[in-house]
This record gives sequence, structure tokens and C-alpha cells, in this order.
Amino acid sequence: MKISELNPEKLSDEDIARLLYSCITDDMKDGDCIFVPGSSKAAEYRLPEAIRLYKEGRANKILFSGGVVWPGSNLTEAEILKIKAIDMGVPKEDILVEDMSLHTKENVLASMLVLDRIIGLQNVNRLIIVTAPFHMRRMFLTMKTYMPKWIEYSLVCANDGSTRADNWFLNPYGRKRAEDEAKKIISYVQQGILYDMDI
Repeated sequence: MKISELNPEKLSDEDIARLLYSCITDDMKDGDCIFVPGSSKAAEYRLPEAIRLYKEGRANKILFSGGVVWPGSNLTEAEILKIKAIDMGVPKEDILVEDMSLHTKENVLASMLVLDRIIGLQNVNRLIIVTAPFHMRRMFLTMKTYMPKWIEYSLVCANDGSTRADNWFLNPYGRKRAEDEAKKIISYVQQGILYDMDI
């Protein structure tokens, strides 16, 4: 079944699980850059995972993407991630920053320019995506839709505690995040905003 064939108003738990989590695994391959989209809690969950990958040598650059400024801060998501990454031992010369984007599609579109300026898109063969489990499918589809077709992806889910494949259905917060995300993905695919695929 293709994503576009799903009815967003009649989704079973099995539909949601298949849409958000099927075949989302880390292939353990090295990449040219670790790509981290921002969120209100990206520094808490996504950043430690990205730094683990960096320190293991999976990639020698990290790109933080996100221009949202959350209440209580005067810095963008990407700026906060950069500062904390430096504090955790990542050299600033290994950090790329995209701080204009306001949502997932813009994370990808705006980051292409940063990657091209610093690395050269023609030199990027694999990106390692680090995001929350429930968000990974949309992030991957957005990359597949808008990034150059030759780029491949390793998908590394950061443990956010409540939206993993094995526990999203066990708590009200995780369930709502997963249900809302599934509906959003289906809508975007049906509008042609995102690439359609079999699940």
C-alpha cells in the first residue's frame, strides 16, 4: 500500500506503526555529515545522539538546522545546538549551522545551500539523519523529495522517551504525537508536497 492510499481519518494502530516506523533502522554506514533538525527539545534528545555518532567517527561534520526561537530563549534552535555541541567537545570548525528554517521542509531546503557552500552538494553522498522516532519518516521523505537524488541516508532515531516504535501507543502524549504526525504525512503526500512510497 502507498502512503497516498491511507485514509487519515481511519487509521489503525497498525497503520500508524507501519507508516511511521517500518524499515526505519540505522544501517551503521558512515556519512559526509550528520544532519540534525531542530525542535524545542532537540538539545535534550537529538544532540547527544548526534555527538555520539560524531565521536564514533561516523561523520566529521554536524549540520544543525532550525531558525525557530522558542519562549525563554533569544537564540535559534541551531544556535543553541551549536553552543551545546561545542561545550560537549565538538570543534566549531566541524559544525555547520542553518538558522533560517521554520519547519521540516525549510530545514531541508535551507540546509542544501549550507551544504553546498561548505562541502559542495556534489561531494555529499550520504547524510546521517538524527531526529525523534515519530519524526523520522517525514524527515526522510522530505530529504528524498527535495535533496539531490544521488544522496543516500542513514536513519538514526534519538530516544525521546515517548514516541519510539515500542512505546508510542502506551502513553497519551506519544499517541497524540504519532497520530498527528501520521495524518500530516498522509496529507502532505496527497498534496504532492512529499514523495509517495510503499509502506
